[in-house]
Amino acid sequence: MSDMLNTPSFNLAGKKALVPGGGGGIGFGCACALAEAGAEVVVAGRTKQSLDEAAQAITKAGYQASALVMDIADIDGTKAALDETGPYDIIVNCAGLARHKPALESVKEEVEMVVGINLTGAYMLLVNAAKQLVEAGKTGSFITMSSQMGHVGGIDRSVYCATKFGVEGFTKAMAIEWGPHKIRVNTIAPTFVRTALTAPTFANPERAKWILDKIKLGEVANIEDIMGATLYLASDASRMVTGTSILVDGGWTAD
Repeated sequence: MSDMLNTPSFNLAGKKALVPGGGGGIGFGCACALAEAGAEVVVAGRTKQSLDEAAQAITKAGYQASALVMDIADIDGTKAALDETGPYDIIVNCAGLARHKPALESVKEEVEMVVGINLTGAYMLLVNAAKQLVEAGKTGSFITMSSQMGHVGGIDRSVYCATKFGVEGFTKAMAIEWGPHKIRVNTIAPTFVRTALTAPTFANPERAKWILDKIKLGEVANIEDIMGATLYLASDASRMVTGTSILVDGGWTAD
């Protein structure tokens, strides 16, 4: 009989992680998951107060965290921040923007704003972070918070879907290019998650019914439901996983 096998480690001790959008919501949950697993976490975003509060909550619990004011839509500024604080073994990019409205009501300025953060900013963040790892001869795991709307269409979500489908596309291409450097690139695609930002959606009875009818498990996700997938993709437990998306969607995309 063979010896018993050991489960791959989820331990992130000695790893440094950057979490844009980590000042609240899903991003804060991801930062907590990484910190609890032993990573040194840097929560990043545009609002210093929320970042400081997030970092303090994590350090108060006995883990490592700090705050970094950074706007991924500012490509040069983000590169400068990475140059000063990197390289990062793990990136979980939760920074994002939504401007939901019918496609016929699209406004050029809003389209450019959403694309600038969700697609261009997300793309260049990973490019510049990967350059640092390659130059340092280090491996890494990059995770972008995508959406089920990166796999299917949605009401009033033409621009949002465009950016998230784009994220899914560059994730696959980057995974191919950076595989030889052992830099893994994946996405997490959640369904609707209960956060302060989604509260207005759930306050609309018609929209709430539409959501629950589409989720096969019959309930909306919580932030904690995203944390396990984040830890898995960040750790050696997913050593052979790259160029793919983990759908945390309660079965939304199953049909």
